[in-house]
Amino acid sequence: QVQLLESGGGLVQPGGSLRLSCAASGRAFSRYATGWFRQVPGKEREFVSAITWSGRNKYYADSVKGRFTISRDNAENMVYLQMSSLKLEDTAIYYCAEGLETSDWYSYYRRKDPYDYWGQGTQVTVSS
Repeated sequence: QVQLLESGGGLVQPGGSLRLSCAASGRAFSRYATGWFRQVPGKEREFVSAITWSGRNKYYADSVKGRFTISRDNAENMVYLQMSSLKLEDTAIYYCAEGLETSDWYSYYRRKDPYDYWGQGTQVTVSS
């Protein structure tokens, strides 16, 4: 059973930066791709970014492209989301999620479906 734990959220001013971390444990010897999603009250959870197991392929929502960077360190079982030039509309609870890197994942990585495991989330608040 994979367990995911996010950290690094907090309060930041517009234009500031934060780095979110996602620590994974309990993985079997399988290739897991990782995604970051975010959610605000009353709205659907939306895709932010995703990275394949090797780290070679990275994907971003248009709203964060050029401002956020996803990376991973498999030796440490960590995935990171570096967020820069933060905007008020980036305020949300951020979740990391993992799913087996299958053809389905490549087709649907922007959706919640191909992710089997989810963390509890970390709050990011952008406010002046």
